[in-house]
Amino acid sequence: MKYINEFRDGKTARHIAAAIAAETRADRRYHIMEFCGGHTHAISRYGLSDLLPENIRLIHGPGCPVCVLPIGRIDNAIDLALNRGVILATYGDCLRVPASGGLSLLKAKARGADVRMVYSSADALKLAQDHPEREVVFFAIGFETTTPPTAVAIVQAEKLGLKNFSVFCNHVLTPSAIANILESPEVRQHGTVPLDAFIGPAHVSTVIGSQPYEHFAEEYEKPVVIAGFEPLDVMQAILMLVRQLNEGRAEVENEFSRAVTREGNVKAQNLVAEVFELRKSFEWRGLNEVPYSALRIKAKYAAWDAERRYGIEYRSVADNKACECGAILRGLKRPQDCKLFGTVCTPENPVGSCMVSSEGACAAHYTYGRYRDLADRVSA
Repeated sequence: MKYINEFRDGKTARHIAAAIAAETRADRRYHIMEFCGGHTHAISRYGLSDLLPENIRLIHGPGCPVCVLPIGRIDNAIDLALNRGVILATYGDCLRVPASGGLSLLKAKARGADVRMVYSSADALKLAQDHPEREVVFFAIGFETTTPPTAVAIVQAEKLGLKNFSVFCNHVLTPSAIANILESPEVRQHGTVPLDAFIGPAHVSTVIGSQPYEHFAEEYEKPVVIAGFEPLDVMQAILMLVRQLNEGRAEVENEFSRAVTREGNVKAQNLVAEVFELRKSFEWRGLNEVPYSALRIKAKYAAWDAERRYGIEYRSVADNKACECGAILRGLKRPQDCKLFGTVCTPENPVGSCMVSSEGACAAHYTYGRYRDLADRVSA
């Protein structure tokens, strides 16, 4: 298989679905968490849940980088843009994330803040080159996938002597979040979130490799299958997980072998290690403070660290009480369990971050109509 349409073939999908149905045991349930926003999007877009037996439940995890960013960090970015006179460069998904006081970066832009959407860290760097008279801050977010490009931008800024460029670093780490989920009271003690296995992230794994997940298979006895983003990738990963669970195995398997190796991208890992170091703790939306789960810029590159340059102080801000985004990110609830979903909260008017990005569980559910049981609930 070489072409993308081959990984979206309906006939093959139904064939894999039949294999899953044949191998699923009627005397047990299968609770599988996908830990990648791309998988959440694919599951909703292609209606993969409809192809699965009723005793297989797919649980959305905290795999959307925009969704897990806490309100306080958005507030910090808005303050930079509104009150510090900088050009704030950010990815498009960040623009509409709700912050304190009904603000967002998009609304701050409407109030006069110079907020600019970029597609990459290289675009942000070019902004600084094109506007030497202005301070440019790149609002860097994301998992291990987007961290190496940010590191490249910082190293290039040093080589170019760009004094008007800095990075507000909010990069987070996938393995720490998985560990937090597995150690949570809902999973470890109370059993309110039954969790049997993981669909491992795709792009993240191209960078970090499959080796970091081996700890979860060994320590927690939870199978992991790394999967690509296409519907057949996800279906095949589910089949592989069903087989592991039936056989009592807990191993790391790699369905996405066309892009992921055990070692990952060592060059990218070394570059990240050169520029960044671990934070002792970082707040995630829905998970609260997670130890050693994020990165900060090393002292060697302090001249390009916006937190040091502007003395940014983080303040934790509570989510909207009516929004269930935090519970959804922990696997406690589904999008349709939120009273705001599809009524007050829509992609055009998001109340919580899970409705903003296309990788967010709520946005994916809403966009592809995977909330028909909402109508059932309302009419019941």
